[in-house]
Amino acid sequence: MLEFLNVDRPAFGLDISDLSVKVAQLKKKRGGFALSSFGEFQVPAGIIERGQIKQAKELADILKRVRTEVQGEKIQTPYVVASLPEEQAFLQVIQLPRMSRDELRSAVRFEAENYVPYSLDTMEMDFETVEPVVDHLNHVDVLLAALPKATVESYVGVFKAAGLNPLALEIESSAVTRALIQHETAPVPVLVVDLGATRTSFIVFAGYGLRFTASIAVSSSQFTQTIAQSLNIQLAEAEALKSQYGLDGKDAASGKKVFEALIPPLTDLVEQIKKHMSYYESHSGHEHLERPASIQKVILCGGGANLRGLAQFLLRELHKEVSIGNPWINILPTSLEELPPLSFAESLRYTTAFGLALRAIASHDQSSARNA
Repeated sequence: MLEFLNVDRPAFGLDISDLSVKVAQLKKKRGGFALSSFGEFQVPAGIIERGQIKQAKELADILKRVRTEVQGEKIQTPYVVASLPEEQAFLQVIQLPRMSRDELRSAVRFEAENYVPYSLDTMEMDFETVEPVVDHLNHVDVLLAALPKATVESYVGVFKAAGLNPLALEIESSAVTRALIQHETAPVPVLVVDLGATRTSFIVFAGYGLRFTASIAVSSSQFTQTIAQSLNIQLAEAEALKSQYGLDGKDAASGKKVFEALIPPLTDLVEQIKKHMSYYESHSGHEHLERPASIQKVILCGGGANLRGLAQFLLRELHKEVSIGNPWINILPTSLEELPPLSFAESLRYTTAFGLALRAIASHDQSSARNA
């Protein structure tokens, strides 16, 4: 949500997490877009911890490689639309009376003091209005985003040290929903569960915008560690068994052991999903939707969404519609004449990067249209 330049510059998406960097760049193609460049780069443990950069030089050295070592076309532009860590962010939907944009900016900062639990002088803030599906009220919904200035400055400093120029920085949840929610519209609230390597994010999207985000420590790597400890095996073997059996291998001896090992962390995940859904539904209004509704649909993404049988397990436990998200839904045309360069399973790990790449190409197109 933080924009640094509003100029006609081609850019690529750059998703940074504790253990990896993912890159994606799109180009226009008839009926949609094509993925022209993509890549994943491992980040050794300790360089980034819970979104905080601990070793800036080492991270900059990794980012120096991303434009030339990607798969597909080499990336020519140094401009990026990059993610900021969800763990360091504060997001809140607030309601304000209708007013001009300039008046709104002042009102948001004044109102933010009631929500942001830190001194505003130490925070970078931005906001966007959430357009209503049904516009019959005398107020506007505003999505407020705030991050510590020190965090933002540390990321900008690393980008510049790596020879990259940030056009915009945004919180991961914004990119995730841009990639997964078709046309970025949901008449009723949808819960996105982004199951990553080090944490899981819960993201509620309703109408035309984000409504709620939260993160928990349950993660895909925790599943692997649990299997390794339960079966007294090495992590590499545990990862292989997790991939082979998941929750579908109960008929095999090893598969049953994997299933039983996964039950405790999965039970924790289910309870956390229920708790966060309940919190959202009891604290948020839906006046701007076509009809009041609770969360009825859960969408899974992130590398952990590839766990075999996970969607079916959550369906039984939550009694909600559960599906694997489609990161290509806003990229590829409806009828495909060729397969994308990434498999569907691999693309789930690139959900955030795809959302950032969509922001990059949309900003470029809009700027080009204004300058035409």
